[in-house]
Amino acid sequence: MTDRRLTVSVLGTGIMGAAMARSLARSGHTVRVWNRTRAKAEPLAADGVHIADGPADAAEGSDAVLTMLHDGPAVLGVMREAAPALRPGTPWVQSTTVGIDAIGELGALARAHELVFFDAPVLGTRQPAEAGRLKVLAAGPTGSRAAVAPVLDAVGALTVWTGEDGSEGSATRLKLVVNSWILTATNAAGEVLALSQALGVDPDTFFDVIAGGHLDLGYLRLKAELVRDGRLSPASFAVATAAKDARLIAEAARRYGVRLDLVDADAARLERAAAQGHGDEDMAAAYYASFDGQGGAAPAARPDPGP
Repeated sequence: MTDRRLTVSVLGTGIMGAAMARSLARSGHTVRVWNRTRAKAEPLAADGVHIADGPADAAEGSDAVLTMLHDGPAVLGVMREAAPALRPGTPWVQSTTVGIDAIGELGALARAHELVFFDAPVLGTRQPAEAGRLKVLAAGPTGSRAAVAPVLDAVGALTVWTGEDGSEGSATRLKLVVNSWILTATNAAGEVLALSQALGVDPDTFFDVIAGGHLDLGYLRLKAELVRDGRLSPASFAVATAAKDARLIAEAARRYGVRLDLVDADAARLERAAAQGHGDEDMAAAYYASFDGQGGAAPAARPDPGP
């Protein structure tokens, strides 16, 4: 841990970016943020965060910049505006899940503006992000890691270093592998609930049968509970964002000649759920993709255990 106080610009204040900005402010750093839709960033003012009018305004005078936007093209466009306002040698912590095709372009942009590029996607959803307990998967030069330690320590409980050159995307590659498992497990939870409903099986009987064995999984229960209890908003990780990540994973697999049938199916289910109107809900809402149109009621809620 480090007690150094920095001025940090956070570009992108969606679910994760806003939470990371709050964690940075709570750690004593001066935080300047920008978001394309300013109204989504305004609540951060209550946390002592400065709301900037543009990416360059947010970046000017910063000791580090952190990007947490939707995808690679969004990061590239925003940083083309922000980079000229940053001093040479400024660390750029790139935490958006952008895929392996985009990471090289972002690294090249960093080199062109003499920024120190860190490929640093994170593992975790809204709750650990709000608590500053994310896992950071990071790649970047050893000699500059001390400069970004205050930022990574503020947003994460653990940093896993994967390489020296952020533009090679070793951290992003690991993130895609992890997300391939997360997305498939999420869709499996939705499908088992949908099949239970269709066959007239009480989901609690299913969970009783697998309880305590190798087939049991805390994550399965967590996502199933969100669906059964109707707690899909606010999202921890939205359907639309999960669909984007599934496409990135599928593209990476095809690039290296690997066929991932489950990931292709994950992308299709998530995109179908988004088209049904569930794009801003938690990715557990992919459950609804098992039904035509917007039909398919949520399965019976878990019984109230009582006092």
